[in-house]
Amino acid sequence: MGKKVALITGAGSGIGRATALAFLRDGFQVALAGRSITKLAAVAAEAGADAQVISVEADVRQPEQVRLLFDSVREKFGRLDVLFNNAGMNAPFLPLEDMPYEKWRDVIDTNLTGAFLCTQQAFRIMKDQSPRGGRIINNGSISAHVPRANSAPYTASKHAITGLTKSTSLDGRQFDIACGQIDIGNALTELAKSSPGSEPMFDVEHVANAVLQMAKLPLEANVQFMTLMATKMPYIGRG
Repeated sequence: MGKKVALITGAGSGIGRATALAFLRDGFQVALAGRSITKLAAVAAEAGADAQVISVEADVRQPEQVRLLFDSVREKFGRLDVLFNNAGMNAPFLPLEDMPYEKWRDVIDTNLTGAFLCTQQAFRIMKDQSPRGGRIINNGSISAHVPRANSAPYTASKHAITGLTKSTSLDGRQFDIACGQIDIGNALTELAKSSPGSEPMFDVEHVANAVLQMAKLPLEANVQFMTLMATKMPYIGRG
C-alpha cells in the first residue's frame, strides 16, 4: 500500500492547521476540510508544492456537503486511513438560563452532529476498502471531563463526543476501524494568542504530534483516550 490518507476537518486554523502540516511533513496524503477555502488554501500553500494535499470547502453540519467531501477524498486518493474529527466551535460564556437557543444549536450541530456525519461517511469508505479498516480520532476537550462555568453547550457537546467515541470504537471493531479521542487543555492556537488569559498554555505543535502518534499506530493497537494539557492549568485537583 502507498502513502496513507488522512482527512482533517477544521483544518484552516488552530489545531487542525497544525495537525495537517504535521501529517504532511510525515508523508501522509491529506484532505483539508473547512468552511473557508481561503484558509485551507493557505495551509496547503504552507505545506509546499510537493505536498499531496487537497482542499475541500465543507460545512460539517450539512449532510450533503459532508457526503460530497468524502466523495472527493475517495475520488482523489482512492481510500481513507485516518479521519480527525476536529471541527468545532464554542458559544459565549453565559449563564445557562440566558443561553440563546441558536447558540446551543450552533455548538451541538458543529461539535457533535458534524463529527457523527463525518464518522458515518468514514465508516462507509473504511469498511469496504482494501486493505480494510482505518482510524478515527475525535477532538474532545478537558470539558469532556470537567466543565467551566457558563459553558453548557460546549460541555454537553464534548461529553457527548466521549459517548460517540465509545460507540464508534465498539461498532467499528468488526470492520477493523479503531476510534480514539484526544482531550486537550489550553493549547496555544492563533485564537488563544489573540485573547490571552491568565492560565498556563502549551505549544499547539505538541497536539499535532500527539494526534500523529495516535494515527500511526497499527490497527491492532489504539489510544482510546489521551489527555494532553498545560502542566499547570487548573484541572487536576482544581489547581
